[in-house]
Amino acid sequence: MSIAENLQRVRGQIADAASSADRNPDDVTLVAVSKTWPAEAILEAFDAGQRVFGENKVQEILEKVDRLPDEVEWHLVGHLQKNKTRKVLPLCSCVHSVDSLALAERMGRVAGDLGIAPSVLLQVNVAGDDAKFGFPERLLREQFGAILAVERLEIAGLMTVPSFDPDPEKTRPFFARLRELRDELAEASGHALPALSMGMSHDFAVAVEEGATLVRVGSSIFGKRDYSR
Repeated sequence: MSIAENLQRVRGQIADAASSADRNPDDVTLVAVSKTWPAEAILEAFDAGQRVFGENKVQEILEKVDRLPDEVEWHLVGHLQKNKTRKVLPLCSCVHSVDSLALAERMGRVAGDLGIAPSVLLQVNVAGDDAKFGFPERLLREQFGAILAVERLEIAGLMTVPSFDPDPEKTRPFFARLRELRDELAEASGHALPALSMGMSHDFAVAVEEGATLVRVGSSIFGKRDYSR
């Protein structure tokens, strides 16, 4: 199937999942994760109506941004090193992967220098997986006030990446937990956290049912990745 056909299928699955949870499909943003794929593949998706694209590495955004239309909206969905902050913030409308208070403070200082107010999500390691980045729940609760106090950052919500499991039902509890944690933090702080970034190609439908507002879908749109590129 073509990228355009894959996009149509994924959008249909998002709509079905949203409807099953009595949600409006328009409240879910599809982030097409284009890591390792060339600008030509992204342009094909763009021509099929996709506008929001996610990359894992700052370097890939830097290599692709000038080769694609200005209307492309870039999201960084992978780990961000503090020394790459100044390069990526002017290019991305959202960073999904803020995983420490130190990184948030660095981003705030850079955003002040650049005169911007980036939208960011706080990555939470809800599964307690040592192989994954993200705040442990306890630490996020302890530091949430300090994070909100960082100037120039718009803390829009939370993000998580559970361990892969071929059975999407096995990841449902982690998506539900992220939603519950979001609700707890929002109620305790009085700071709205409307965004929940969760779900990838194998489990995005379950994530939508559990409240995702952004789903990060790559291989179901572009195909299997060739990491030898």
